[in-house]
Amino acid sequence: EDFIIIYRLSMLDLVEDGSNWDEIVTLAKGVEGAGASIINTGIGWHEARVPTIATSVPRGGFAFTTKKLMGEVSIPLCTTNRVNAPQVAEELLASGAADMVSMARPFLADPEILAKAEEGRVDEINSCIGCNQACLDHAFVHKRASCLVNPMACYEDELKLEPVAAERKMRVGVVGGGPAGMAFARAAAVRGHDVVLYDAAPTLGGQFNMAKRVPGKEEFYETVRYFSRQLQLHNVDVRLNTRVTGEELAADDDLDAVVVATGVVPRRVPALEGDPRVVSYTQVLRGEVEVGRRVAVIGAGGIGFDVSEFLVHGADAHAPTPPPSLPTGPVWGAEGAASAVATSAEECAGALPGGVDEERVAAFLREWGVDAKNEARGGLLPTGAEELPPEREVYLLQRKKGKLGKTLGKTTGWIHRSTLRKASVKMLDDCKYLGMEDAGLAIERKGKKQLLEVDTVVICAGQEPLRDILAPLQESTKRWFLIGGAEEAAELDAKRAVDMGTRLAAALEDSPSGQVYHQPLDPAAKWAQWGARLLRSG
Repeated sequence: EDFIIIYRLSMLDLVEDGSNWDEIVTLAKGVEGAGASIINTGIGWHEARVPTIATSVPRGGFAFTTKKLMGEVSIPLCTTNRVNAPQVAEELLASGAADMVSMARPFLADPEILAKAEEGRVDEINSCIGCNQACLDHAFVHKRASCLVNPMACYEDELKLEPVAAERKMRVGVVGGGPAGMAFARAAAVRGHDVVLYDAAPTLGGQFNMAKRVPGKEEFYETVRYFSRQLQLHNVDVRLNTRVTGEELAADDDLDAVVVATGVVPRRVPALEGDPRVVSYTQVLRGEVEVGRRVAVIGAGGIGFDVSEFLVHGADAHAPTPPPSLPTGPVWGAEGAASAVATSAEECAGALPGGVDEERVAAFLREWGVDAKNEARGGLLPTGAEELPPEREVYLLQRKKGKLGKTLGKTTGWIHRSTLRKASVKMLDDCKYLGMEDAGLAIERKGKKQLLEVDTVVICAGQEPLRDILAPLQESTKRWFLIGGAEEAAELDAKRAVDMGTRLAAALEDSPSGQVYHQPLDPAAKWAQWGARLLRSG
């Protein structure tokens, strides 16, 4: 009677020979009888081979199992997993799916989520995208948990956006409206700096605009919506459809500093250049080229896996209707910029369903072999996962020997590999690319030549920093900075880009040209790395 006891009960084990429904009900009644105040919903054992919290899981995708238990006990039931927006929580409660809703990662993304919802500022919420890259992936390697879209999470006492003193206020030009540029522009403007952001594209988002087209990554619409709205609220002068040169920026006496956030360009593969069948991943994800039915994807990093999934599912799989482009032509001045950014934010906000997409939930459960009625033991269909023919025959190739996808997220990499295996993607390591022949792509593998009969080759072999405006700035007296992919393009790392932009903004007026800020390595992580090296050395 003096305190609340919340008991998490596994209501859907997602493993063979797991609990059946009668056993779950019996356990729930036993837990109630033992004095628990609330029963929370547990979904899946750690050994389960079904995604339960990753971004590919539809919003509210497992609430059906909590709903089934409603009425079996008299104490409140709490549903959980992939509830990342107030409208999702409200819909679940209104539908009788649960008495309460549990959220965790959304509070890392935005600790003010409930206050904003209560005040009707839902468009200002920084939504959790379910990526796990800075929270769970960090925790499993003894690093401090944080958040990709909010690098201040768990660094609140160290990374602060303090108001800038009036005499130190700067006017800063930011070139590039991708993750790094948007994060810097927002953070600098929050502190009180005057920020003008240039982007040659008609919309904000940069690489996020390609990522959000990959099946299961539609939540990136929310991140673009959030930053677009933030730039509007903090009066950032956004100039879209505007290409600027280094010379122009260096000569602009109104700018005290320039932040180069121009991103990356795809790395070339000289042996394959010149053939019209060879295209880049940017051309594919932007819909600029027609891709054949048989495809070789070169490069098995995160982009290679994303592009392969995009190709086997088809461009329209699980995808919301993309918002239309902003009007063409440059946007000059704060008033015009605010109007354009507001339009962008509204379009992105309308691209995803506000609540639970029941059709998508049903398709997801079939895809992974989950019993939507939760009658089968363990919650797994005896018939297994639904087998749908892939849209294309895909080869995924890498030059290195070893397992493909080793650099993928610790908690999500297995999902990507499983998805591609189910789509019959052929994953080949130790490949040397010899060139294009009439019948397809010639490679050498394990000392033998092979011919892959493909119609299209998609290059995902990494990126190079795009720094074409940097030299004139370096030669001038103006302060300059590199952030995001323009600073380091080893991997397309949105976590690093957002963190880097935010940290630079927090220390802008005290930073010399070229200064780069990274998330500090925790002592625990340093000890873990030292221990791993010691074990490897024997």
